[in-house]
Amino acid sequence: MNSLEQDEGTELTDGEYVVSSRNGCPDHFRLLVQRYQRPLFAYLSGRLGNHLEAEEAAQESFVRAFLSLKKLNKPESFYAWLLGIASRVLKEQFRALERRQKDRAVAETLLAENPASAEEYPLEEAIAVLPESYRQVILMRYYEGLSCQDVATRLGMPLGTVTKTLSRAYALLRTELKARESTETTVKQTLPI
Repeated sequence: MNSLEQDEGTELTDGEYVVSSRNGCPDHFRLLVQRYQRPLFAYLSGRLGNHLEAEEAAQESFVRAFLSLKKLNKPESFYAWLLGIASRVLKEQFRALERRQKDRAVAETLLAENPASAEEYPLEEAIAVLPESYRQVILMRYYEGLSCQDVATRLGMPLGTVTKTLSRAYALLRTELKARESTETTVKQTLPI
């Protein structure tokens, strides 16, 4: 039990936390997040199969829930409502994955037609297949030379979100570049000399 709950003496129900959050006590929403972050993460992780994407989807679900809290008609049904939001976030994630796979297929087709460009610009090719949000932050930070704070201001995001997005983009770039390097090595090994 955390200090807010200890001060009150008892743990509140979901409905009471929702009503209290609506009435100007955002700490009670934080307590709802603490209560449901593990089950929500497990739900999302099981469907996405990727902890990083599940973490991002859970965070997005909680943000959307907080911003839409006034629309919740039955405060006592918070968790079911949250799962509905998470399901919509999942659908969006799957659509984005399909778009990335199509983008990757197009990029690979173009690379197959013009293999010299991939050898000359491997980083640029890897950036091109990143999801849009990651690509945008990378381009602003390194190609436009903006500071993280400037990127945050331009995108209307908190600084922490920008730095976390950059960190995830780096991880995806490393994975993509290693995969390309591995593929290139395999192709070179199978080609007759």
